[in-house]
Amino acid sequence: MAKAPLIFTYYIAAPVEKVWDGFVSKEANQKIFMGADFELDLKPGGAMTWSGPSKDGKPMRYVTGEVLRAEPPKLFEYKFGMGDGAVMSRVKVELTPETEAVKVVVTNDVWAEDDPAYAQNADG
Repeated sequence: MAKAPLIFTYYIAAPVEKVWDGFVSKEANQKIFMGADFELDLKPGGAMTWSGPSKDGKPMRYVTGEVLRAEPPKLFEYKFGMGDGAVMSRVKVELTPETEAVKVVVTNDVWAEDDPAYAQNADG
């Protein structure tokens, strides 16, 4: 049985370009993900990786992804998986400027039955 999509909606009081940068810039991702090194090739088929030190200090890959679609500054779609990305799901980020904020809708779907990230992400 297919897992239900996870859909999160946020409103961020900032210009849409700044919100977009929060999803795609190295600097913003390092702040959000506690210093993880973020690399992104923002084109269809482009690689996305978050990496950094493991508990024993050796380098490790935290998350592996692939860009599916990018339409700055309104749509960013990618697939990602923990570690080497052997098991992946899809994420679609839609940004819609509104009167005083940007509406951000994040849809995470196409889950594998054995994806351990589902339970973590389902908790919000």
